[in-house]
Amino acid sequence: MPTQAQRVSQTFAAHRAALTALLTEIPEEQAAYSPWEGAMNFVSLGDHLDASAKGMLAALSGQAPSREVVPSHSLHEARARLQASGEQVAQALAALSDDDLAREVPAFGGRTMPVAQLVEMLTMHEAHHKGQLWVMARQVGVKPPFFVQM
Repeated sequence: MPTQAQRVSQTFAAHRAALTALLTEIPEEQAAYSPWEGAMNFVSLGDHLDASAKGMLAALSGQAPSREVVPSHSLHEARARLQASGEQVAQALAALSDDDLAREVPAFGGRTMPVAQLVEMLTMHEAHHKGQLWVMARQVGVKPPFFVQM
């Protein structure tokens, strides 16, 4: 029977896998597409979610999460970063104990919260932006996959 941390890890990984699968279907020439002026495009949304995942990893190690987003030069690069940070987060989460999930860590905005709550926020944040990406994909003619990969 999986531990609570393994279940949390699997949930995050199922969301991230669907996201990377979607971005694989987006043509590189659509990388800069955004639905309105000032909106994030496919690349910048990928970079934003990658930075959030890296912030979570920093918090797990007791460091304050950075808000710095390093821009990718292509959709291919953004996809690769998302895949790598997704694997890192899933591995880090699976290795946690129940006590670790209850441990308070630095969170975004200078506050602290239990690891389990931070993971839930990260997953909800990812789902929010995935919804945007699913709509954007349809707008450029791409049929998105199921919202999680089973």
